[in-house]
Amino acid sequence: MQRRRFLLDSATLLTAATAPQLALGADATPVSSPQTPALRFLGSPEPFDYARLKGLARQMAQAAYQPPTRKLPSAVSRLDWDQWQSITFRKTHSLWAGEDLPFVARFFHLGFTMLKPVRIYSVQEGMAHELAYDPALFDYGRSGLKPGDLPADLGFAGFNLFFHTDWNRDRAAFQGASYFRAVDGGRQYGMSQRGLAVDTGMPAPEEFPDFVAYYLERPTRKSNVVTLYGLLDSPSVSGAYRFVITVGDTLLMDIDAAVYPRKTIERMGIAPGTSMFFYGKTDRSRGDDWRPEVHDSDGLQLWTGAGEWIWRPLNNPRELRVNTFSDEQPRGFGLMQRERDFQQYQDDQVWYEKRPDVWVEPRNNWGKGTVMLVEIPTRDETLDNIVAFWNPADKPQRGQELLYSYRLYWTREKRGPDIGRVLATRTGIGGIIGQKRHQFSWRFVVDFTGGQLDALGERPNLQAAVTASRGRIETVSARPLLGTPAWRAMFDLVPPDDSTEPINLRLFLSLDGQALTETWLYQYEPPTAEQRKHWITG
Repeated sequence: MQRRRFLLDSATLLTAATAPQLALGADATPVSSPQTPALRFLGSPEPFDYARLKGLARQMAQAAYQPPTRKLPSAVSRLDWDQWQSITFRKTHSLWAGEDLPFVARFFHLGFTMLKPVRIYSVQEGMAHELAYDPALFDYGRSGLKPGDLPADLGFAGFNLFFHTDWNRDRAAFQGASYFRAVDGGRQYGMSQRGLAVDTGMPAPEEFPDFVAYYLERPTRKSNVVTLYGLLDSPSVSGAYRFVITVGDTLLMDIDAAVYPRKTIERMGIAPGTSMFFYGKTDRSRGDDWRPEVHDSDGLQLWTGAGEWIWRPLNNPRELRVNTFSDEQPRGFGLMQRERDFQQYQDDQVWYEKRPDVWVEPRNNWGKGTVMLVEIPTRDETLDNIVAFWNPADKPQRGQELLYSYRLYWTREKRGPDIGRVLATRTGIGGIIGQKRHQFSWRFVVDFTGGQLDALGERPNLQAAVTASRGRIETVSARPLLGTPAWRAMFDLVPPDDSTEPINLRLFLSLDGQALTETWLYQYEPPTAEQRKHWITG
């Protein structure tokens, strides 16, 4: 997989995706909107509901995929970040503006990496009406674009949602055709979600199907809930999505997805989340700037169908790495940010400690499959190099209807029961300080806190249960961190040979044979034989 190439291509693509001929509002005759006069509609409204959208997606999947045929104007496709950022939507033209509603929607202009137009519809009383692009909706700032030179059918790059408690800072953004993001009460964006992932982490090119159309349903007064719909399309699959968004300190998205494969799909990713892990406590060699840590998420958390809670710290590996966690009827998983102290990042521009977690909670039976974690090498913190998703055991087949229902929690609140949780993971050279090292070993230091650990005191019979897929475990210990409610587990790993193949580690704390903590999993990449000589002193 070439994620760098994928992202590079998305930033330099000159063709724009066009939606297939939709049955909803396909006529291109502008019509004025009585509610928001600055917005124009295309054609006449058409009946709309989720069942119709699913029928449209099924119909599309029965036909061959229609690749993009249009090109964006070169002046738009060449916009750099600063030019594109200077284009702002005129707030007075917002959808639902002036209607005394708790939400408004505003639209993104195409440009920079946002080069795939999406069709946007307003839904009211069971009727969908397509919104028309109009240069008058935007202030073009320092972009260099001349509104009169832009085509009338240019289209939008997406939209963002605003809530009545703050009309200046958005709560969610659906942008760039394939991804969407949201914020919790901290109002800080972080990782992204996608509608679907196809063949991610495989030798074949990966595919993130695009949302080619969105349908925004008029919200009711005095409500913190808004509903929207998305039509998905790609060479491999089409789909219909319903998003019920509830705004709060934790923002909730209840998602229903109906997926229709065009062909057999080798690896399909349900509820894919994409994030960034550059470096942290486990491997500081990846970062060469002044900040202690740089990441949007620092671990994958899982709640298995059997009830086990697992924490897997993230890595920035030397090579592409794919881990699978087999399960049946998973209860939840998500990419999480547990490091919540500014001192751990020292970055007062992007505020990594405020980045929200995204927890995925299935709401129907997902059956057998695997949670997959894809870690991609990166030397740039601006690229998402972490992907996590659910992959069903049975490969999707052409002609099937696959129904998935799940809830996304955009939050900084802890997920899980009151058990010991991994607080931090640190690694470094093993051995005994002050004594010569006659062999190479690597030390792991894992801090746990919470649950019964807080009240244990100095219990000598708390044990660290450690296993490794290869190699020898030495100097295992577990002890309280004096002055804190945390406990620290330590051990050294001695690789069995000179191989650099990853070694899987597993650890939890137990008392009298009963587990008191979640399970810590880690995948360690040993250094080369030549590199190990640096640490051997005798």
